[in-house]
Formats: sequence, C-alpha cells, structure tokens
Amino acid sequence: MNIHQFDVVVVGAGGAGLMAGLYASRGAKTAVISKLYPTRSHTGAAQGGVAAALGNLEGDNPDWHTYDTVKGSDYLGDQDAIEFMCHEAPQAVIELENYGLPFDRTPDGRISQRPFGGHTNNETGKPVRRACHAADRTGHMILQTLYQQCLKNKVNFFDEYQVLDFIIVNGKAAGVVAVELATGELHTFHAKAIIFATGGHGRIFEVTSNAYAYTGDGAAILLRHGLPLQDMEFFQFHPTGIYKLGILITEGVRGEGGILINGKGERFMPKYAPTIKDLASRDVVSRAIYTEIREGRGVNGQNYVYLDVRPESVIKYAALDGRTNPDGTPYIVTGEQILKKLPDIIDFCRVYLGVDPLTQMMPIQPTAHYTMGGIPTNKYGEVVIDDKNTVLPGLYAAGECACVSVHGGNRLGCNSLLDIIVFGKHAGLKAAEYAKTADFEKLPDDAEAGSRSAFEALRNGSGKENAFDIGTEMKKVMFDDVGIYRNEKGMAEALEKVRALKERFKGVRVTDTGKIFNTELLNAWELGNMLEVAEVITVSALNRKESRGGHSREDCPNRDDKNWLKHTLVRKQNGEIKIDYKPVTITKYQPKERVY
Repeated sequence: MNIHQFDVVVVGAGGAGLMAGLYASRGAKTAVISKLYPTRSHTGAAQGGVAAALGNLEGDNPDWHTYDTVKGSDYLGDQDAIEFMCHEAPQAVIELENYGLPFDRTPDGRISQRPFGGHTNNETGKPVRRACHAADRTGHMILQTLYQQCLKNKVNFFDEYQVLDFIIVNGKAAGVVAVELATGELHTFHAKAIIFATGGHGRIFEVTSNAYAYTGDGAAILLRHGLPLQDMEFFQFHPTGIYKLGILITEGVRGEGGILINGKGERFMPKYAPTIKDLASRDVVSRAIYTEIREGRGVNGQNYVYLDVRPESVIKYAALDGRTNPDGTPYIVTGEQILKKLPDIIDFCRVYLGVDPLTQMMPIQPTAHYTMGGIPTNKYGEVVIDDKNTVLPGLYAAGECACVSVHGGNRLGCNSLLDIIVFGKHAGLKAAEYAKTADFEKLPDDAEAGSRSAFEALRNGSGKENAFDIGTEMKKVMFDDVGIYRNEKGMAEALEKVRALKERFKGVRVTDTGKIFNTELLNAWELGNMLEVAEVITVSALNRKESRGGHSREDCPNRDDKNWLKHTLVRKQNGEIKIDYKPVTITKYQPKERVY
C-alpha cells in the first residue's frame, strides 16, 4: 500500500478546506487532499460577497446579523452557532483583508459593502449594506488568497486525488483512502484527525448552479459508515440562474438595484415581500418567481422571468423605493459603474445569452444552488453522531458538506462564504489541538478493500445499464418532484424511481479499462454517491410534513413549530434508512412568522 502519515488530513480544497488546512498547519503536520486543483474548487464560483456587520457604509452590528440569520433559517438554525458565526464575522473578514484579499473599497479606503437578500437594519426593516465584495468574483478571490497563504505555510497538497473511503478504528477517525487520478493507484492517508470539506451535492438536480464536482462525496462516504446526515430535506434554489443553463446570476445584481419583472412587464416582488421586495430571502424569492410562472406570467408563456439591472430602471425603482446613497443623496448609477461592480455577470450574459444587461433584461429562472443539510457538527467543526451531540473523536467537517446548523431551513446570501471561513478556521484549530494529544490508531490490514471492491464492481458489472442515462433520469425526477414545490405523491414516486435507479446502477459497467485519468470510472463512482444522497433527501422530505424554508410542500403549506421544530437525523443501518430527530437550540429569538 501507498501509505502517507499526517497529524491532520483535510479532504477538499475549497474555501473551507483551505481555511482548515491553513489553521491546522500552524499547530500540526497537515495535508490537503483534493480531486481538483485547489483554485478550481467551487468556492471560486461564489460571486456576490461575504457577510459581516462591519458598518462601513451605514449603521450595523452582529446582533442584527444574528437575528436576520435566525429569521432567514425559518427558525430551524441553532442560535448559539449563528450568534458565534455572526460575531466572528468582522474579525474573519479583516483577517482575509490582512492576507491580501483585494476587496472593493469605499472612497476613504475601507472595505466596500452592498445590500443582500434578507440582511436588514433591524430597526427600520430595510436592506442594510453588509456584503463585503470583490466585484462579483469574491469567492474566486478568497480561493486565491487562501491557497497562497497555505503554500506560504507549507501545507502539503495532494491535488487530483479522489477520496473514496473513510477509516474508523476503535470509534475514532484514523484516515482516508484515495485514488490518484494520474496513475489509478490507491493511497492510504493515516491521520490523527480528518476534516471533511467536500462541498455540496447540487448535481443531483437537472438545473443547477453547481460545478460538476459537486456530487456529495463526503456525505455519501460517511453515510456508508453508519454516520448520520442532518436536515437533508432542506435544499436552496437560488432565485436567479441563467435560463436553461442554471449558471448563477449573483444576488449582488439585486443588491446593486436590479429588480424582477414578469412576462406582463410588472415588478412582482412587492406583492410577496412588501418591505424588502426584491431582496427578500432566497426561498421567498424563488417561490415568488415559480408562482408567477405557474400562474401564466412567465415571459412569453415560458419558464422564466426577467432580471432588470439597466441603469435607467435601477434609478427609477431606487427613487420609488426611497433608496439613497449613504449620505442621503439620490441613488444614481451609470452603465460604467454597473460594469465595474458586476463584470463577470455582464460577461456571462453576453457570452451565454447574447444579452447585454446594460441595455437588455436578463432571462432567469430558479436554479438548484445550496444544501442547508449535511454532516452534523458543533460550532467547532467536531462531527456529532446523535441527538445528544456526542462527538466522534478525530472527525471534523466544515463548509457546505457540514451542517452546524447556522442555515437551518434556508441560507441567507453571503452567509456561505462566511460559513467556510469561520467554521473552516475553527475546524482546523480544533483538529490541530486534538492531534497534539492523540495517537495514531493502528490501520486495519484491509484498509483499501472497500475502495477496491467499489471500483471492481463498476469494472465487472453486467453492462446492461448506462451510467449517463441513470444520472439523467435521477436529475430530472429530483428537479421535478423534490424541487422548489413538493407534495407527497410526487416525492413518493421520486423515491420509488431513485431506488429503482440504485438497483439499475448495480448493472453499470465502465468501458474504459485503463488506470490513468479514468474519468469514466470516477464519474460512475460519483453517480453512486449522488444516488445515495438523492434517496436520503427524498426520504427526509417525505417525512417532514410541513413547509419551512427551502422545504415547501403544497400538501402541507404551513410551518408547524409544534411538531416539526426539530432537526432530522438520517443514517443507514443494514441497508435501511433510519430517521431520528434532535432539538433546535433556541437562545434569544422565539419562532414567529417571517415577514419581509
């Protein structure tokens, strides 16, 4: 066996993984394993900003940020973790600035901030400028900055290694098994502490903003070892994806004054969110768009509406809304200013749509974007395995694959980048601290057996089934029946279909018998992960008989705090899915109706 030994091993090199690796490396010998080159990780697609109550342009404070996040979560978020994140936010952003991240600036040199959906002045209820941004490529800048810092700090990188399995010995984390893409060889990474930072699983849906690498690997691997996943029924559909393609149009467009227009030329968000309008939380805006389309007000009867950021429209609606500059002067914007603030969005629309947002409206539709559920952890990134928050020694998770839970039923925009830097940091610190006193567990003799058998099954299947066809069918049924709106009949049919696809998956046989960069084999293995995750999402959603946040049921349209103010815990035992629950942590804010 190819065996490598490190105190801390981080799986995943997006923002959370790099943050974890950076902080772990200051106290322990650390390796970061990634199936991609780090700066190609999906964090690079995050556009609009990172939330922090710096108050650089107007009054703001972390308590307002905390309340907005609790409210945005539809009261399913754990309030101790939310408060921790929001109060850590200003310092975390300043640390990024000190690392060299090139934030946009105010005229006097401070970090610039823009409004974002669900972030408000708690006294007036109006949008507040809380999103710290680097044009519309904030995630890209975070990745580049953190990668440079990791290299400076001598973090060991294993790029283009796909982690296939997790090793647990005596109830403690002991390592992972990975395949080196360039050779096809298996490698065992022996460690005292393991941090999963493998991202989300949005590729299970037909229309998504997520990268091809977002296949739920970390969640599926731990699920196979009997560990639970939390709140998997809660998946966020971002309101504004490019029509048919799903490529993200950042909420920052609406933060800069863009508005949503239906097929009749009407601005419709005041009907759904009278106070905050186009900057309501994402679940509210996505459902509003979908409702407009279902009721026949899509553009030309099609499944899309318009997003309008033409300067004349921005100025017009800013005046109608009473939006002004921080000094109270009228909000005026030019095409040159919009291009400077949203260069990538302008370019995306020109290239993929043939539309110039400075002179034309953009056709958009909701797109599968972010999972609020994942591997359950406490606020220090330690993985917990039951309703009593029992920690599994040596195992940590951070970023989108983790569920702290700070997002609850619905994540606010800009809180994802905040999540990765705050909890990535603390997972790294905690893992390094644990590694100082822990011993290396003795590896089993057959540590690579599970990974080898999984690949052999794909190489030696009957060949009656095609992985691409199975994946296409899974994505369609998940988008249609476990998407923005759900009901029992549709989800029951989706579950039956997903389980049938899992059976058919056993008949998949890859045609590429080579070892070097065998992407067919790896894509098939990833499909197995997506099918596992799709089943868990559907079972969890069927079981939760209420509507809350991103989980909206037409047959159970109301939120039910009496019966369902609790986290779902799902695990697999002997091939069967078992559901448990654990309480939501409530500190300051009692649940009440969300009004925007």
